[in-house]
Amino acid sequence: MLGCLDPRVRLGAVLAFILALLSIQGLPDLFIAVLLSLALVPLAGQPMVAIGHRLLHVEGFMLVLFLLLPFSTPGETVFSIGSFSASKEGLLHACVIALKANASVIAVFALLGSMEPARLGYAMAGLGFPYKLVHLFLFTVRYMGVFRGEMERLLEAMRARAFVPSSTWHTWRAYGNLAGMILIRSLDRAERIEEAMRCRAFNGRYSLAADGRLTWRDAVCVSVTAGVVAGLIGAGHFL
Repeated sequence: MLGCLDPRVRLGAVLAFILALLSIQGLPDLFIAVLLSLALVPLAGQPMVAIGHRLLHVEGFMLVLFLLLPFSTPGETVFSIGSFSASKEGLLHACVIALKANASVIAVFALLGSMEPARLGYAMAGLGFPYKLVHLFLFTVRYMGVFRGEMERLLEAMRARAFVPSSTWHTWRAYGNLAGMILIRSLDRAERIEEAMRCRAFNGRYSLAADGRLTWRDAVCVSVTAGVVAGLIGAGHFL
């Protein structure tokens, strides 16, 4: 269902939702925001298992947050471990950050997870993002696979020379040389690409035309997003 929406609307909805999250601090409001973002996953046709795998990476950072913030934030002591005391304010702050991060990641996955990177770049241009940022994003998406292929060829050449990784200085020197060779080849490839584009009359700007006119579905999505964002911000100010 959400896949039928214009990419500009989907990107704008994500940005508006994240900006609304930044303005609220109450735990009940943030729980509601997480539930709203979870409701978007089935509407986007995304499997819940996939979002679970994506969230595993986020929860690793959140675990570090819960281990550090309660013991580094001054306030009312909740419990102590040896000479370290965990504060109530630190725990609440960690919960707020964790809920905001999870709600944002789920919303991004639901609305943008199935979108092709090139269409996302065009949506960024349609919303008025700086052209340099859009071009950088499109170039990065386009040539990540090229540089990954270069790295795989270098690793294959190392294995052909009987390289076996281990915890030795020789291994670390080999990986350092690998990083240096990838950097040199990347710069060399970038220069060749720039010359090829100039030969094709590239003047520094893509033709970043929008996908087309907005439909009634897009209008409904904009209205619903505006209502949700206004509700979250209003609840955050009055509760």
